[in-house]
Amino acid sequence: MTTTSTAPLVPTFDDEAGAGRKLAIICSKGNLDMAYPGLILANAALGEGIETHLFFTFWGFDMINKSTMADLKFTMLGNTATHMPQGLGGIPGMTAMATHQMKKSIADVGVPEVPEFLQQIVDSGGHLWACRMSADMQHLEEGDLYDEVEAIISASDFIEKTDGAQLLFI
Repeated sequence: MTTTSTAPLVPTFDDEAGAGRKLAIICSKGNLDMAYPGLILANAALGEGIETHLFFTFWGFDMINKSTMADLKFTMLGNTATHMPQGLGGIPGMTAMATHQMKKSIADVGVPEVPEFLQQIVDSGGHLWACRMSADMQHLEEGDLYDEVEAIISASDFIEKTDGAQLLFI
């Protein structure tokens, strides 16, 4: 028995494809290797015309804290994906070496550093939000944060702003 379908085999890639879609990304980690997944996904979503919001909470605050955002670190300790003996991560200087190597690898593929990437996201229409509880816990105010953060808001406010969004927790 054969069936015929009227659905096209090739999807359409029109400008309206992302219309009405929302993506909410919760960035909860502030180490170098965990900063990039949220930024890359946000950038990709914006490129598809999807309304995109990033919410920085707990250690993710390091990504938007003016005093730490340009100096995120990568450590091998506890990261079995490095395929290196875990004991090496405890040797003095290993975090600095691993961070330098990761930054070089990221730059080699043309991906900007975190501050520049955040600016690119904002310039593309993305929204950056800081978590009120995390700001209070770390005794930080809006002046301590990256200038493009729109506001420090509660988790409830973020949920309201991103009603109907696809949610990613990183």
